[in-house]
Amino acid sequence: MTTTAAPSGSAASSAVKPVFWYGIPHGYAKMDLDPPRERIEELVRELNTLPAEQRAQASQVLQFYAGMVTTLKAQNVHVWAVGYHPDDDGTIVTSTLTISTVPTSGHNAKLVIAGLAGTAADDPDSGMRPLELPCGLGYLAEEKRRTVAPGRDPDSPEGPLHGDVWQGTVAATGSGTPDIIMVQLVTPALHLSDVYRDILLGVARTLTFTDPTEPAPTPDSEPRAGSVEAAMRSDFG
Repeated sequence: MTTTAAPSGSAASSAVKPVFWYGIPHGYAKMDLDPPRERIEELVRELNTLPAEQRAQASQVLQFYAGMVTTLKAQNVHVWAVGYHPDDDGTIVTSTLTISTVPTSGHNAKLVIAGLAGTAADDPDSGMRPLELPCGLGYLAEEKRRTVAPGRDPDSPEGPLHGDVWQGTVAATGSGTPDIIMVQLVTPALHLSDVYRDILLGVARTLTFTDPTEPAPTPDSEPRAGSVEAAMRSDFG
């Protein structure tokens, strides 16, 4: 996996200091959620040089990309990665991985997670279950649902395409942020839901609120500001 950092709050605020880190699995390509204006203008110029039929198809893809970026940024999504993996029959299966932050509107994020995890433990038929992650307590929710699929103009006479997908979500939080971290994986490969669940859990287990590039503390060193150890020293001397 590739370790990457993310700030808390809007995905567009790249200058904000990261408060959590995560790993991206092999086979996933990160999409740019904040493409520079020059790159967009270059894509438009390239699109205008295509033959009419190809230009229409490329324009639809570009509009889909722009719409997805706008939607994801409005939902505080920090990561949008598309996965391509070979299936046993030689075809390619796809999936979409997103990592986002959800504000808790003044509530304690840890208490919110603990409450949801408790609900999951009390009602195993709800499709949720509690998780013990390296970064702390979390929960897993999964479902199969029907959704609109990309690939056809929704204004066409045939209408939009629909398809069934498996959706898995892990929620967690930590001392570095007042927000809830949501890791979500979606795939139309329903027959591989067990495999993608393992991928989702693998990503969730990489979540950390400690900068992995910082040197490991020595026994005599002062705890890092904002860490759990620093808080305990402050409370208990």
